[in-house]
Amino acid sequence: MLVVLFIPFFCIFLSILGSILFVLCSLIRNFAPRNMFRIKKLDIFIARQFALLFFATFFICQFVLMMQFLWRYVDELIGKGLSLEVMAQFFWYMGLMLMPQAFPLAILLSSLIAFGNLGESSELTAIKAAGISLMQAFRSLIVIVSGIAIMSFFFQEIIAPKAFISFRQLLISMKQKNPEVEIPEGVFYDGIPGSNLYVQKKNVETGLLYGIMIYRMNGGYEDAAIILADSGRIQATAEKKHMLLTLYSGEWFENMRQSGMNVAANVPYRRETFSTKRIVLDFDSGFDMADAGWISLDARAKSMSKILHDLDSIHEFNDSVGHQFFRESAFGMNRAMALNKEDSAKVVKALARHPLNLDSVFDKLSSEKKQAVITQASNGAQAVLNEMDYKVDYSESLNREERAHEMEAINKVTLSLSCLIFFFIGAPLGAIIRKGGLGVPVIISVLVFIIFYILDNTGMKMARDDNWTVWFGKLLGTAVLSPIAVFFTYKANNDSVVFNIDLYKQILSQMLGLRSKRSISRKEVIIEEPKYLVDAEMLKNVSIEIERYGEDHHLLRWPNPIKVFFRPGDDHDIEYINNVLETAIEDLSYTRNSYVLMKLNQFPVIATRAHTRPFQRKWLNAITGIFLPTGLFFYIRMIRFRIRLYRDLQHIIRVNKKLIPRVIELGDVQAEGSITVTDQNN
Repeated sequence: MLVVLFIPFFCIFLSILGSILFVLCSLIRNFAPRNMFRIKKLDIFIARQFALLFFATFFICQFVLMMQFLWRYVDELIGKGLSLEVMAQFFWYMGLMLMPQAFPLAILLSSLIAFGNLGESSELTAIKAAGISLMQAFRSLIVIVSGIAIMSFFFQEIIAPKAFISFRQLLISMKQKNPEVEIPEGVFYDGIPGSNLYVQKKNVETGLLYGIMIYRMNGGYEDAAIILADSGRIQATAEKKHMLLTLYSGEWFENMRQSGMNVAANVPYRRETFSTKRIVLDFDSGFDMADAGWISLDARAKSMSKILHDLDSIHEFNDSVGHQFFRESAFGMNRAMALNKEDSAKVVKALARHPLNLDSVFDKLSSEKKQAVITQASNGAQAVLNEMDYKVDYSESLNREERAHEMEAINKVTLSLSCLIFFFIGAPLGAIIRKGGLGVPVIISVLVFIIFYILDNTGMKMARDDNWTVWFGKLLGTAVLSPIAVFFTYKANNDSVVFNIDLYKQILSQMLGLRSKRSISRKEVIIEEPKYLVDAEMLKNVSIEIERYGEDHHLLRWPNPIKVFFRPGDDHDIEYINNVLETAIEDLSYTRNSYVLMKLNQFPVIATRAHTRPFQRKWLNAITGIFLPTGLFFYIRMIRFRIRLYRDLQHIIRVNKKLIPRVIELGDVQAEGSITVTDQNN
């Protein structure tokens, strides 16, 4: 039924939006200077692709938002017997209220799918190969999205306030339709005229009410009838003008005094015990629209001009109330003693001449008077406390109303601005990931919208409770997503890599200090044999330099933090050792000997800078050292790299002891072979 009710609303929206886009494109095409902005076939092609997707995604987003919004009010719809006309009005006003929220999400999803399809079909590559930048491809959609953002603002300004008033009025009328569904547990319900109904517990499945207590006050409070029952059920009659109350196992107490009877005389009453009792109560359960006068005072029911106009009055009224409360608090003691300024000054002077010990005066009183004084003082203090609590609650309600108006005014702007922000997130992301359809784009769109929704609602609640300022709370989502939109647009326009997983894995492994292993395998084609004797000599020099390095550098000692973060710390000795070792390993990797290849893979990959300082740039090291949490992390990381470097150097010496003799043997064999070849040539 929801789809049937939503079809006319969607058709009207399509016609309005299509007309606006057609007029906007016609005006731009006819009146814009040709050199400044010419509509080309590419602009029309991209705009057509986006428009078709936008209409489809808007319907989906609107439907999803309406379903999510519907769950909040499902209790007011079930079991009410509402007519199709009332339900149609409910969904119509709900759709109008949610349209400004559906615009950004539909723009995000449609732009992401549109440019994802262009990238997946290599059309975006052809566009860039033709010398057209990504921003030039965006220009037609920027105009369209700007028009949608402006339309969203005027929609919130004109249509949304009226839709909110009608929706709230309809919702209140729905809540008041059938009282048997709305009877709460544990409190008295006065929704039935002339009666107060108390239910201890109710069973929703069977409709039975337990622990029933009824006060019938048809003749006033003095002639009230009290009805107690173990259980019962309540339901509307066929004509919807009365309520039929069926009670089980109860008693009826009723005052029988008539209007002409003397008040001081004995008042007769009757008591009735029953097993089953049926009572007809007057109640019109037909659907009547509630009064919407107070709803118009809500900030969501006002336009921007009305909000700004009312904010001045609200702010001035709140200031006057605050000043009045301050004056009353400042002179509260004088008012409590019923003294004016002159009398209070006389009392102060008299007490200065003749000091009075209140404890001694209190001790001279009798026990009855002491109790009376304590009671009076306690009552006075409690009265002052109650008055202060009332003033605090009233002041908070006034401030809450002022914040609500400010938040609604900001929300009208940010919700329209989010259309542009979501476009500059969706379109570049589509150009980067190059995936169309409803797979990856839907996942990314949902994640982005969830982030925006969480930030916006968190900021709204914190601003509403006065924990944050209104501007900070309402602009939190916009402030977070705007740099993201600029970043994605910049990366997409420059064809930069954003979602390269290998790059992020490499950065993460470098930050955490994860070790990379060597993977040297036998070469299929070897043109030139390694120079074994030269390589053996280089490995010997590496071992000698490592022993000398260990004597000069104490890697197992804690480094000085000042030298780490605020002074240059390049270790040229370890760079030289690593260069010599890598040269020897590179040359020996062309060997055919399996033992040598196995030993080469045992050499560790040395980090030549991580044990001295976190970064190569001095200013970045200084900032890291000043900020204690990051400085502590990188300092501990550097200590870890020093320990690892110490172990790697010792491991290199052990590998060299086993590898160098084998390399020398291969070198001798190579030298003998070369001598034999030379003798044969001679």
